[in-house]
Amino acid sequence: MKRETLPPRRQCETFEFTCAKFNYTASIGYYPDGRVGEIFLSAGKAGTELHTSVRDAAIAVSFALQHGATIEQVGTAFTRTVEGSPEGPLGVLFDILAGRPKAVP
Repeated sequence: MKRETLPPRRQCETFEFTCAKFNYTASIGYYPDGRVGEIFLSAGKAGTELHTSVRDAAIAVSFALQHGATIEQVGTAFTRTVEGSPEGPLGVLFDILAGRPKAVP
């Protein structure tokens, strides 16, 4: 599937959450129809290994979303405990996104 880029001006939502005692800031960009099209994620100080890892992972997930993957498909791919809880920050973020109503312009 060809990459579906987002319009230059788009709805965006920024919020914070915690995973494994670390605080994360997520910015979610939406397509005009309300689908999630990009994710920016940061944690800790810029330049740290944690910050770089979560930032790069979010960019990779954004490309998957822009190539047709859905929040539900990507969200089920993250590592989970035997009880089904997400183990990492992207899993937590996708559980948050899956539980939110779709953005409406």
